[in-house]
Amino acid sequence: MFLQLEDYMLPCLNKQFFGMDCLGCGIQRALSLVFHGEFIAAFKMYPAIYTLLALAFVVAINFFYKVKYAQKIISILAIVNIAIIVISYVIKMNQII
Repeated sequence: MFLQLEDYMLPCLNKQFFGMDCLGCGIQRALSLVFHGEFIAAFKMYPAIYTLLALAFVVAINFFYKVKYAQKIISILAIVNIAIIVISYVIKMNQII
């Protein structure tokens, strides 16, 4: 009767075509878990979820209100996000092999 967020999740084309996860696999499910209040499960699903949410928050705030050091904060958060995403992906791929 009620529509769930899971009903609108997109499939990973990389996983469908090549049979392996991409760097973004799990982000939709992690976001769904955050919305359902399952914060630890969301972190386990996609470790960069909270830093990505922080980055999105800073970008949104800076869009409406110009923050003095916004570019520096956004750059640092982007670098941290990239590092977390790549490191967690490498760890996940090593566990599969």
